[in-house]
Amino acid sequence: MNSNMPTNRIEVLSVDLLDEFSDLVDAIRHRASGLGIQLGWHYDLDLAWIASQFEDPTGMRILDAGGGTGVLQWWLADHGADVVSVDRLDRSDLSGRYRLSYRVSGLRPGDLDPSWRVAWRRLALHEASITDRLVGAARASLAGVLRPFVPKSAGHVTIYQHDLASMPELENDSFDAVVSVSALEHNDLSELPSVVDELMRVLRPGGVLLATLSAAQKENWYHEPSRGWCLTEATLRSAFQMPADTKSNFSDYEAIFAELRESQILRERLAPFNFDSGESGMPWGVWNPQYQPVGLRHQK
Repeated sequence: MNSNMPTNRIEVLSVDLLDEFSDLVDAIRHRASGLGIQLGWHYDLDLAWIASQFEDPTGMRILDAGGGTGVLQWWLADHGADVVSVDRLDRSDLSGRYRLSYRVSGLRPGDLDPSWRVAWRRLALHEASITDRLVGAARASLAGVLRPFVPKSAGHVTIYQHDLASMPELENDSFDAVVSVSALEHNDLSELPSVVDELMRVLRPGGVLLATLSAAQKENWYHEPSRGWCLTEATLRSAFQMPADTKSNFSDYEAIFAELRESQILRERLAPFNFDSGESGMPWGVWNPQYQPVGLRHQK
């Protein structure tokens, strides 16, 4: 981990991160583009903040909590980390574009199907056109054929389908770091402390939990389009059991949020999925930020 970072921290994420870590942001965005991943409107800030905490992830065992198929796990694997990606999402038919580029496996047999099984299932999908079925099956099959011959990333990603509140297959004190990108706020508020307890359980002593969530200044509120909670400093401190001396910049919330709302860079980088739906962080692509990303660093 980056020894220059404070041990524990609650940090409302400023758009200054885009300049401070511009090379890092560009590298992560390049990786996301190559994998066909569209980023949420504030993810440049989230990812820059979390990634900048690592001096060198090589050889580290890292849990990505609520990772889905998000870019952070793949970026960490590019840099030599052994990543366990846990999510309630069924990723057993993981696309060939990930299988070709990464050494990836399932924690349990059902967590990741073999390429041939994915190909067969896609051929059998009645709701898709025959062309789409054939193309999808061909890609999945090709991933299985070419996988031994295509150079892979230095690290490894293990797919694990499970709820974050209880992960019985993961041992106590078994991860060097836990990361979570804008995922934990999608849990019910009453369940969030239990989720944090479970994440801290699997973290080794001295390890660090790095999580980004959505912040609220005065009271907790639910953002219906993105189906996530926006949480106050008091709620974050309580749910994450942050030490009393944990530093925070919440006093600068209004100024940081005002700068974020005026950010032309973030506005111009809105991903296409925002324009296609009212159920996104930025409904129908109308630039009108309603919440502020925040990062938490908690050392065990």
